[in-house]
Amino acid sequence: MRVLVTGASGRLGRWVVPELASEHELVLFSRTRPDEEVLAGHEWIQGNLTDYADIRKAIEGVKAVQHLGAQADPSDHPRAGEWKQMRGVPFDATIKTNVLGTYYVMRAAIEEGVKVVVMAGSNCALGIYYRISNRPFPFRYLPVDEDHPTDVEDTYSFTKLAGEELLAACTRAHGIRTYVTRLGGIMEPERRLRMAERARPITRWYDGLWTWVSAEDSARAHRMLMAACLPEGPQLPAHDVFFVNADDTSALEPSMALLERLRPDLLPLVREPLEGHRSFLSTAKLQAAVGWRHEVSWRDLLP
Repeated sequence: MRVLVTGASGRLGRWVVPELASEHELVLFSRTRPDEEVLAGHEWIQGNLTDYADIRKAIEGVKAVQHLGAQADPSDHPRAGEWKQMRGVPFDATIKTNVLGTYYVMRAAIEEGVKVVVMAGSNCALGIYYRISNRPFPFRYLPVDEDHPTDVEDTYSFTKLAGEELLAACTRAHGIRTYVTRLGGIMEPERRLRMAERARPITRWYDGLWTWVSAEDSARAHRMLMAACLPEGPQLPAHDVFFVNADDTSALEPSMALLERLRPDLLPLVREPLEGHRSFLSTAKLQAAVGWRHEVSWRDLLP
């Protein structure tokens, strides 16, 4: 099957491409040329998500899309000027890339007759991270699942939530199958090693809930969701959203110990056992849908 991979030179793209390469004909799309080990003889089209002509050219003859390209931070956040990766990025880059770019991808996909789109979303669609006010995230229950209400405050989180709704609308209107992965804290091998080397006792609450996922497990989730749309795959709803994260946290301390010490007010909201280092975000839905489970643990690298 001919598959378009947007954001092919990005952090996730460089893992999704080899995950798909043995079974599909890939078209890579990105602003910058992918590394040679990623490119590996695949067709590459240079372009920008905010240029519809570029998208239309890249999607010609494609039957499936892995939409991984995005602006990865809120470019208009009050603290954006403090972040090295945001230096020189226009204030409206997040909205343009993540909303307009996703709209262009979906419009082109529908015009081309694409059968399925799997999009890299974010657990930020909940609103747990990049918060601007002093108001804490209003948890209803723990562990959090995909049905938990959202409470976004920043533009990055908004664009990820809006992307989910846009894909759902395209499914309802046009019948195209769409799936979104709510990824969080993607870790390549070198980042996992640094995480293990620098691991220290937790001293304060972290809005990101110590959520992480290996790049390899993320890529497998994207492959498995796309494969589920093939005739021999499991039956999935035409549109759905899935948390994709490791089933353990990036903290040394057990999860319940973190709550007891740092957020005892959340203890009454725990409705399932948070045994050991269990994640505060549940991946039960993805496990039930396609049989995915995380296979990579950073704890193997601890001294």
